[in-house]
Amino acid sequence: MIQKKMRYGVFQSIGNELGWFFTRLYDLITLIVDRVFFSPLQKLVGIRRMPYFFILPNLLVFGMFSLLPMLLNFGYAFTQDPNLFLDERAWIGTQNFQKIFDCQSILNPNTCVVDLFWRSVWNTAQFTVFQVALMVGVSLLTALVLNGKIKARGFFRSVYFYPVLLSPIVVALIWKWILQDSGLLNGILVALGIHAQPFMTNPTWARFWMVMISTWSNMGFYTLILLAGLQSIPLELYDAAKMDGANSINLFKGIILPLLMPTMLVVTVLSVIRAVQVFDIVYAFTGGGPGSATMYIVQYIYMNGFSSPIKLMGLAATASILMAGVLVIMTITQLVLRRNEA
Repeated sequence: MIQKKMRYGVFQSIGNELGWFFTRLYDLITLIVDRVFFSPLQKLVGIRRMPYFFILPNLLVFGMFSLLPMLLNFGYAFTQDPNLFLDERAWIGTQNFQKIFDCQSILNPNTCVVDLFWRSVWNTAQFTVFQVALMVGVSLLTALVLNGKIKARGFFRSVYFYPVLLSPIVVALIWKWILQDSGLLNGILVALGIHAQPFMTNPTWARFWMVMISTWSNMGFYTLILLAGLQSIPLELYDAAKMDGANSINLFKGIILPLLMPTMLVVTVLSVIRAVQVFDIVYAFTGGGPGSATMYIVQYIYMNGFSSPIKLMGLAATASILMAGVLVIMTITQLVLRRNEA
């Protein structure tokens, strides 16, 4: 026992000395950097301009990997395919936009010159409507249950959030293993005497499972937001309503839903934006098939700009600009609605 205490004392002494050494080393380095660089710079530009130098590295990274690609994207949208470098591409103005909108009716993609673009648009719109409705409804129901007094509440909150931590590619590959023609689910159906179903080769089934898988993988995030909104509602309101004889339905209609509407608005807009941008799960799960049944707008952009043998970057850039415009409108709508709610 005495030897253990002596060893512990020795290790503690060594730890204290190392801590003292590294603290002094850190102080020395910061002093040198301050004397050599920051103090002369502050005298040169003034203390009020110093914050700009601290955000300069982040601005450089943003400019190189975000702003510059956006500017190049506009360059591709107004120049002619299929050359890669901008200096080799002829200026054509808005011809790419005119080509995309060259339709007898945009409601019928078969009448459009770029029919696959409009198929992807309507597929994305259909997916967004069903997926957002299901996402918001299931997330709200789950948040209401997890906000109640149930056993192992912390465990179930972790379980519902766990799919969010998985990579979308991993999620898609897991469900592909389950739903493919020789997958787990069809194996169970055959064992029960039921014919195997074309879950991934039938257009209707493929669209259905895209909505379900996307909802399953992302609902934990929106459930967490709604759960935070529920916990911000004062408990006194529940108690007062119960004293007045309100039941669970009255509590939901009269207290929970009105006070949760700002949070519901945020969840709805965020889920819409995420649904419009869906790509990774689709790419790994169906690849846009069967046919063009699950070809969504980002998949269309990727196919034309990168995976197609003939790179139609002008059309891909034009489609991305149109999608970005829709997302900007959605964001502005969210800000206006939130301001009106306030």
